[in-house]
Amino acid sequence: MSNKITTLFGIKYPIIQAGMIWTSGWRLAAAASNSGILGLIGAGSMYPEVLREHIQKCKRATDHPFGVNVPMLYPNIEEIMNIIVDEGVKIVFTSAGNPDTWTSWLKERGITVVHVVSSVKFALKAQEAGVDAVVAEGFEAGGHNGREETTTLTLIPMVHEQIKIPLIAAGGIATGQAMLATMILGADAVQIGSRFVASEEASSHINFKNLVVDSKEGDTHLTLKELAPVRMVKNKFYNEVQDLYKKGATIEELKTLLGRARAKRGMFEGDLEDGELEIGQISGLIHDIKPVSKIVADLLDEFELAKSDVKDFSW
Repeated sequence: MSNKITTLFGIKYPIIQAGMIWTSGWRLAAAASNSGILGLIGAGSMYPEVLREHIQKCKRATDHPFGVNVPMLYPNIEEIMNIIVDEGVKIVFTSAGNPDTWTSWLKERGITVVHVVSSVKFALKAQEAGVDAVVAEGFEAGGHNGREETTTLTLIPMVHEQIKIPLIAAGGIATGQAMLATMILGADAVQIGSRFVASEEASSHINFKNLVVDSKEGDTHLTLKELAPVRMVKNKFYNEVQDLYKKGATIEELKTLLGRARAKRGMFEGDLEDGELEIGQISGLIHDIKPVSKIVADLLDEFELAKSDVKDFSW
């Protein structure tokens, strides 16, 4: 399955395991890379020295390429970037910020840079900044999201039409069939998050993993757009947010309710009532917790079967 993305990253299959907060530690990233795809450590939930520890452990656990996802809205960004360089990480995915800020600095140090976008406008901005590829993420995706609410099947062909660099599709992808669909629409690869949350190697709490498996259609919603749009499971905390909206809440009131470490409380510590539980709409199609190697193998089998089905399709 060689193409522009497998060549760019030095991987076997055009699949990226998303770098998600409180989920994507070294065990998940190493297992993904050992399965022939690109594993990403999620730096957003890590203090700088914790990130260093995860990078070092990942290097010991895999001989294959892996990268780090860095949400640029988080503090200690300069220290995080210096650790990435010090530890010899060769692939960085940036998100939640201006790609102009760090792209040149990283590339001057021999690092491949990918930026996550939610619109054609920002895809073009990332290309102009000099990134090596973009991830175009539809609003089906879990976690922090774009305000445009453009769906993946709409976003991918629009971005593909406008850019010249490799394109990675994300948002609502958890099967080989979806992988094929987005690649037919112009993507060179896929980035998958929610499916890997429900993996044995993910650092997410077992309570959260089981909730993902039990999720049904309509159990998630994109909210908190005034702060940073986030798709989460509808639970007690979500209902409290909606009650504030009904009362005409100010941004400060929303910030007060959100407080600190809501996502950690939910996804890492397993508080299903008062925690922020970030997951994508595709959770309704995730029915079990499996090792990463099995998830990847299933994706590839489904992809090949879908290609065969399309070839045999007739009106």
